Amino acid sequence: MTSPSAFPGGAELFRLGPSVAHLNHGSFGAVPTPVAETHRRLLDEAAADPDAFFLSAPDRTAEARTRIAHHLGTDPEGAALVTNATEAANLALDSLRWGPDDEILVTDHGYGTVVAAAARRARVVTVPLDPSLPDEEAVRKAVLAGVTPRTRVAVLDHISSPTARFIATPALLADLRERGVTTLVDGAHAPGALAEPLAGEPDFWFGNLHKWGYAPPGSALLTVAAPFRAHVPAPIPSWEEERGFPRSLEYRATVDYTGWLAAPEGLELLARLGPARVRRHNSTLVSYGAELLARIPGVVPLPYDDRLPMRSLRLPPGFARTSQESTALREEIAGRLGFRVLIWPWPGGGGIRISGQIYNTPKEYETLASALGTLLGTP
Repeated sequence: MTSPSAFPGGAELFRLGPSVAHLNHGSFGAVPTPVAETHRRLLDEAAADPDAFFLSAPDRTAEARTRIAHHLGTDPEGAALVTNATEAANLALDSLRWGPDDEILVTDHGYGTVVAAAARRARVVTVPLDPSLPDEEAVRKAVLAGVTPRTRVAVLDHISSPTARFIATPALLADLRERGVTTLVDGAHAPGALAEPLAGEPDFWFGNLHKWGYAPPGSALLTVAAPFRAHVPAPIPSWEEERGFPRSLEYRATVDYTGWLAAPEGLELLARLGPARVRRHNSTLVSYGAELLARIPGVVPLPYDDRLPMRSLRLPPGFARTSQESTALREEIAGRLGFRVLIWPWPGGGGIRISGQIYNTPKEYETLASALGTLLGTP
């Protein structure tokens, strides 16, 4: 196995601390220095003349949304800037009218707060997906098997957070559409990571910009199909409410708009670096890391897709069986070994998810594999 090359200048674009190796970009992202500098200039501008800043915020937010929509390949009038995928899920679910017998279909790979949002609106039916399902077709069949005559809505991950799998594929979305099911796609990991992040035309789609899109935290996009736009509630009633979607969602009085205004800079930095080049590098690097981890006795790689900058592996039985155990192991890996990774729980034994980003190096994965084998009690 040949060690891949580092991305030229990649590490210098970030200000990550040296005390730990950051192999978990998929959870919270990291803001490149040029984007952070733009963000700081906007904060200074707001502080210097608050009146001018807030009076111009609605139009400038609309301009930022247009730039973001251009990079993601969607209609800016059918999209709105929001703070994160969880907020977007709640806004989408609140735009629907619920009957007493309605059911919402989710999977057991769904993100916790998004699934909880669904459970507050209607009865949730959870489809179990074995992490070892071999391919997208197996996932599609498993999800469709959970559809019943009462299934009103399906809330599905585009890319699952713990297991880094494609779930809401265009084929599955088409099947659900034929069955009359409204689709909400959690695309938290899609912007920046995928060339076509909105493939499949779901009724609602939402994606975080602060992960693979290099934007400041608190930046996400919600897209809504035309029939639903008039029903999406404004999170805060404001002077823009009468203008309707998307401005009614975006203007929130004296909140901090600077992250949204800086967000296009992240996608434009990615465009300058070469999106295909960045994605190819990240996938190659994380694949190398996953191969090293798979050499640890008892660690088993899960099916993956080469398009993604994340890989997930099952830990030996008995590790990370519960949320408490997974949190404890995650913090032990950070504190004792000096690595940031995602540890996800699963009955009988959970897993580890690693990410690849242009600031990472092959040496980091090599050191992790050696240290993790010792921590797990394997030679």
